[in-house]
Amino acid sequence: MTIPVIDFSKLNGEERAKTMAKIANGCEKWGFFQLVNHGIPEELLERVKKVYSECYKQEREEKFKDSIPVKLLNEIVEKKSDNKLWNEDWEDVFTLLDDNEWTSETPGFKLGYYTEYRAELKKLGMKVMEVMDENLGLPNGFVKKAFDGEEGSAFFGAKASHYPPCPNPELVNGLQAHTNAGGVILLFQDDKVGGLQILKDHGKWTDVQPLPNAIVINTGDQIEVLSDGRYKSVWHRVLATPDGNRRSIASFYNPCLKATISPAPQLVENLKKEVDQAYPKFVFGDYMSVYAEQKFLPKEPRFQAVRAM
Repeated sequence: MTIPVIDFSKLNGEERAKTMAKIANGCEKWGFFQLVNHGIPEELLERVKKVYSECYKQEREEKFKDSIPVKLLNEIVEKKSDNKLWNEDWEDVFTLLDDNEWTSETPGFKLGYYTEYRAELKKLGMKVMEVMDENLGLPNGFVKKAFDGEEGSAFFGAKASHYPPCPNPELVNGLQAHTNAGGVILLFQDDKVGGLQILKDHGKWTDVQPLPNAIVINTGDQIEVLSDGRYKSVWHRVLATPDGNRRSIASFYNPCLKATISPAPQLVENLKKEVDQAYPKFVFGDYMSVYAEQKFLPKEPRFQAVRAM
């Protein structure tokens, strides 16, 4: 079983209806799907892969060898303990925000590769949200307007990760299982090294297969709320692996912190009273405060926590 792979270019042709249905299925049944022919130039993607790999090699690889997860795992192995390192991730990570100037010494960053890549990802994210609007029967621009809020604009940032080879992958996670707090996640993952899995039917972990230059779309918690549960925010994780250095660049199109999020009125049956709804109305910043403490726990208690605020 593999997650859906969708040719995004066919939205503009005779197979538009079929492609829209495939995207709806990806959102409703999987919470993850891969886009190919998405419009981002392959030449740019190749440059991005090269510069991120160089950045890790030149600036971060040696530091990771002295990181907390490495030290803790070494202690477990040396003591021949039965413990497992489930509360740490075998991951090197840094974040890139809209208003941050990246200070990397790697030449590609100074040439603006990330700025160009971010603009393309942001554009693709807006197109995906417009498809969601149409599939849900909502006005064009509904999701983006919800994310922008009344006074601000939606947040867009990225998390760049590498998952180095692990000598004892059975003792540690690459990244612990969780759902994503935000809206639409656009993931540019490694071409060859796998490890990303989603929790599918009946508790079965399913691989998100590496596919060269595809963009993986993941629907986050806020999309689940806006769609009144029609679209799913699903558990996913990254396995530590003994071979390969998995690259992952996840871009997040999220609501601004002041945005008020609730199920779209058009989707709520008989406009039920809020107390009877599965999903509450809340301020995204409040949700993020709860998420910061409960990221690796089920999402349902998070919804209940912000309902009580």
